Amino acid sequence: MASGAPGGAGGPGAVGPEAVGPEAVGPGAVGAGAPGRAAGDDGPGAAPGSATPPPAAAAKPLPPGPPSTRVDRWVWAVRLTKTRAAAATACRAGHVRVNGERAKPATSVKVGDEVRVRGEGPERIVEVAHVLERRVGAEPAARCYIDRTPAPPPPEQVAVAAQRDRGAGRPTKRERREIDRLRGR
Repeated sequence: MASGAPGGAGGPGAVGPEAVGPEAVGPGAVGAGAPGRAAGDDGPGAAPGSATPPPAAAAKPLPPGPPSTRVDRWVWAVRLTKTRAAAATACRAGHVRVNGERAKPATSVKVGDEVRVRGEGPERIVEVAHVLERRVGAEPAARCYIDRTPAPPPPEQVAVAAQRDRGAGRPTKRERREIDRLRGR
């Protein structure tokens, strides 16, 4: 090795390509392969001793679910909101619609229903593909709905927001309705 001093190149505690000297990399050497990798380590996600990574199509099956569930529970389970309480609050505030109708937290959803959630970003329009009652990871959650949210318009097509004159005060109820209509709410 290049140096016998502790922490030096090739010494104890060395990390990276320097940890494997030229004498250790050869056709019959232990740990042959990419420099700095242990024998049998073919990268993240590889099974020990395998030469090829596992296929990406081998997704874990979704857990079985009931035929229907509460909309607040489903919205939380598929990660459209961060907490179940936030999902219930969004339902009570009228930010969640099921098949075009305002949904209470206990509204039932089943496969094929369209759920619209207006949250921090743009309104999400999703179709229920699988009913869940328990929160799952991001990858299985994404397979539980079909995202029908339209792509955002390019920046050059976005209209400039109207500015109120300074000192004009708060908009009246009539003006606020007109503003909401212009914004598509």
